[in-house]
Amino acid sequence: MKAVIMAGGEGTRLRPLTSNAPKPMMPLVNEPMMEHIVRLLKSHGFDEIVVTVAFMANHIRAYFGDGSEYGVRMVYATEETPLGTAGSVRNAMDELDERFLVISGDVLTDVDLGALVQAHDDNKALATIGLVRVENPLEFGIVITREDGSIERFLEKPSWGQVFSDTINSGIFVLEPEIFDYIAADRAVDFSSEVFPALLDDGSRLFGQVAEGYWEDVGTLEAYLRSHKDILDDRVHVAVPGFEMGDGVHVGEGAEIHPEAKVVGPAVIGENCRIEAGVRLGPYTVLGTNVRVRANADLERVVVHDNSYLGEGVRLRGAIVGRSCDLRGGMRGEEGVVLGDECFVGEHAVLAAGVKVYPFKTVEAGAVVNSSIVWESRGSRSLFGRLGVAGLANVDITPELAARVAMAYATTLKKDSTVIVSRDSSRSARMLKRAMMAGLNASGVNVLDLEVASVPVTRFVIRRPEVAGGITLRLVEGDPQSCVIRFFDTNGMDITEDAQRKVERLLIREDFRRVFPTEIGDIDFPPRALEQYTSALEATVDITAIRAAHFKVVVDYSYGSTSFVMPNVLAKLGADILAVNPYASTPGTLDLDRHAHAENVASLVRASGAHLGAVLDPDGEHLTLIDDAGHVLSDGESLLALLTLVSDHLLGDTVALPVNVTRYAEVIAEPFGVRVRRTKLSSSALMDAASEPGVGFSASTDGGFILPGFLPAFDAAATLVKVLELLARSGSRLSTVVDGLPRPRLARETVVTPWEQKGMVMRTLVEMSKDREVQLIDGVKVRHDDGWALALPDPEEPVTHIWAEAATEAEAKALAKEYARRIRQMLR
Repeated sequence: MKAVIMAGGEGTRLRPLTSNAPKPMMPLVNEPMMEHIVRLLKSHGFDEIVVTVAFMANHIRAYFGDGSEYGVRMVYATEETPLGTAGSVRNAMDELDERFLVISGDVLTDVDLGALVQAHDDNKALATIGLVRVENPLEFGIVITREDGSIERFLEKPSWGQVFSDTINSGIFVLEPEIFDYIAADRAVDFSSEVFPALLDDGSRLFGQVAEGYWEDVGTLEAYLRSHKDILDDRVHVAVPGFEMGDGVHVGEGAEIHPEAKVVGPAVIGENCRIEAGVRLGPYTVLGTNVRVRANADLERVVVHDNSYLGEGVRLRGAIVGRSCDLRGGMRGEEGVVLGDECFVGEHAVLAAGVKVYPFKTVEAGAVVNSSIVWESRGSRSLFGRLGVAGLANVDITPELAARVAMAYATTLKKDSTVIVSRDSSRSARMLKRAMMAGLNASGVNVLDLEVASVPVTRFVIRRPEVAGGITLRLVEGDPQSCVIRFFDTNGMDITEDAQRKVERLLIREDFRRVFPTEIGDIDFPPRALEQYTSALEATVDITAIRAAHFKVVVDYSYGSTSFVMPNVLAKLGADILAVNPYASTPGTLDLDRHAHAENVASLVRASGAHLGAVLDPDGEHLTLIDDAGHVLSDGESLLALLTLVSDHLLGDTVALPVNVTRYAEVIAEPFGVRVRRTKLSSSALMDAASEPGVGFSASTDGGFILPGFLPAFDAAATLVKVLELLARSGSRLSTVVDGLPRPRLARETVVTPWEQKGMVMRTLVEMSKDREVQLIDGVKVRHDDGWALALPDPEEPVTHIWAEAATEAEAKALAKEYARRIRQMLR
């Protein structure tokens, strides 16, 4: 006998779990609920199965195939447009030339299907409806039968005043092929509301049979959790995978449970799970395959899907965690919390009862989330951080994600565009770059591979007319386990926030452009890229003046890719160069200590009598200077020293500096007729400002310098060459410049600020400062006598940063602490 499984539902009430997977594929004790239906059919002798599919049909086809793995033959009937329950079955009528059974693929049941077929035969019925009794029939169609089982009337989704019975339509039918005479073609038709009432009106033999056994419509998230509980309580006969140990604990093959972990049954631990010491898995906990639970986590009545990671001290109660989620240490989820696939929850975040987080979203560390986070919600962090797409290599940033991000980015470009790609010397960046190149090619974009190259060289090459953008992959400074993917536009600038959001939306929807095989992109290598960069740099400085100065310089390349560029440049400057760490090496960058490298260069400067020392960071963007006396300049000193030198030779009349730079910047620049334009702190804001007409210099507070006449982006190599030119033209030593600098008195504080209260903090600060001059360039900057205070919410962490400047160090610290106190008081 044949059976039809209706598997076309979207499962909207089960979202966010069904946001990117069809409802029949939702796992119940680690197997799709439709798989339990297939096993039930097979056990009752149904070995030919027709599956009606619509929403995400390929998920179902790919998993079940032809059914041979389950000992049945399976074929599929696809709905191009929604056809309703009866219409979907009619769509498969070519396969249904004899009596057949219809059952939903998204219920949990062990009813006796054989008894239902027998009743159908005994009654010589045209259609027999399987009936079940439920406590709350309001959401279902009530069926009232006569004593002989024939159906008297239907009542679809009644009110309590209309509830005359607790017997409902289970969605399991036994039908004769003549049923198709009552189903119209090419439109949506429903069994309960159209076909069965029509049979009743015609006086056809329509019967109902109360089915014996368990039945649950897994239509809501509450029902989904309840179904797991009923399985583990043996209320329904379903095969639970794994080896059953004591107290109803089922353990899959390859699972590792630490002896000091506590598992309280009934529970299911999937294959290859790893449970660390101190973990408590309470009753009705179900872990999918490859789930890792770190030390001291505490779970109870929790369902966790495959490949998820739960950090140390995670606490969940009555929650559902989707596939490949990443829950960091100390997070807490209350009753009813549901996380869609691939969600990230930061350390110590709290998800209040009933919160639903849709797939691919991020909850920041320390955040308290009281409302659900859906698409485009302001409560979630974007894919992009300060620098780009960053995370743990091969954990957060996997090759799969890298390829998908590359396809999303490529989809924003025209077909046959060209993108420059580069990396640092690390294996992580090399692995992820290859994945991204494949993603770009798959979307019809060509790649020019710079291989190992500094960020400034990458930006420079991108500015070629034929190039549409660029990508570079690098280790995160100070975190050798993490990698960052950075995207550049046609001008070599970081892509805008609008462009970032477009990439993220395409990634979330997986709305990628996939080209025909003949349109797949190509990979090539840009010729003479380094030579062109060095030639352009030489053309922007007075080489004759530098040669005449006969500089002696100590340069530390920090094992970075600038070692490929700088020797060619410095060789043409006539300088005597002592190179330190002059080769690209990942092990060297992993333990890089910028301060220790600078102190080493300082000792070499003093020993050799050099005019200058410099440490270039591995990416080639940030510079640490050491003067001729062997003094390591702080980032603030370097900024003011360069401002002093460049103001007398500025190509333009404006310098762009962040809003938190000392007020002495204006004091230094004003005598030269140079205006200081204040910007946001972000690198992208500084680069945008540097691109404007009249801006001849820009700098960040962390050693990043921009020379717009060469490249409107941070470039440590170009800055070092420019410093040599400025010193040569001024005839002064760097130590003399530093000795003449003012001594700013700056202080800094940080206040932990929940995400939902950041706006309130900024608004309240503005209201409290109405009697003072306030700047709202970035955060809230309030003028005080002989100083200022700046409060700025962090874009990536649940904190507010405070900077203050005053006449003395004590006054600056007191002002910063006062604003920190005010913010803490607001939060209370």
